[in-house]
Amino acid sequence: MTLQQQIVGNAMQMAVCTLNPGQTVYCEAGKFLFKTSNVAMETRLGGPGNRQGGGAPGQQGSGGMGGLLRQAMGTAMQVGQRALAGESLAFQYFTASGGEGTVGFAGVLPGEMRALELDGSRAWFAEKDAFVAAEDSVQFGIAFAGGRQGMSGGEGFILEKFTGRGTVIIAGAGNFIDLNPADFGGRIEVDTGCIVAFEEGVQYGVQRIGGLNRQGIMNAVFGGEGLSLATLEGNGRVILQSMTIEGLANALRKAQGGDKQGPTGGLFSTHTG
Repeated sequence: MTLQQQIVGNAMQMAVCTLNPGQTVYCEAGKFLFKTSNVAMETRLGGPGNRQGGGAPGQQGSGGMGGLLRQAMGTAMQVGQRALAGESLAFQYFTASGGEGTVGFAGVLPGEMRALELDGSRAWFAEKDAFVAAEDSVQFGIAFAGGRQGMSGGEGFILEKFTGRGTVIIAGAGNFIDLNPADFGGRIEVDTGCIVAFEEGVQYGVQRIGGLNRQGIMNAVFGGEGLSLATLEGNGRVILQSMTIEGLANALRKAQGGDKQGPTGGLFSTHTG
């Protein structure tokens, strides 16, 4: 059952979803905007495929005490992963009954939204907080890009992972651009804060900007990028955003008379928060 959705707005977009009777969509807590009265809302700790009670909202799981224990353990692992990633601990589920229902969602930053269609052949990975909502046939998980990469890049260590079939809606800051590394010699280098999402098959990495020479030091100190860039290699769709969260935060602080970036804008940032 395909999710009917429409993304509306410009600077701060919203996703308006039309649910058929019995159809369920879920979102991260805090992304819900509005719903019609025939759409039931239920908050749960477990993600799709491991809901407390199992099955559709309101139904009891099966499998006796062993099944309940497995569900409880699976839910605890999901909650632990999300806590480690700094994500919301709960999901909100919305199910229409007695006719079509409407529910609206939005991200938390001024920018675009995008509906991704998963066909079961490829997973999608997204930066933290990109997830907005998805059909309950889409599984949400946490992926780790690798300790060394995450420690080097400062961003991208913990990723959101979407598998299964159906529609998933993501959001980012500023405007989006779609690229494929295969169209640019198989590799692109990106500001670590500009990555929104990428398909499975694209390899994510982090590289140091230049060497410990004069130009490398100039890039790090005055370039505004710090010491590292993200690398994306392979053949697959990549979505980038034009605004970074750090850039937005620095602009707001500057507007308030407290420019924490410092005159160099890079390695020697004076931000301590």
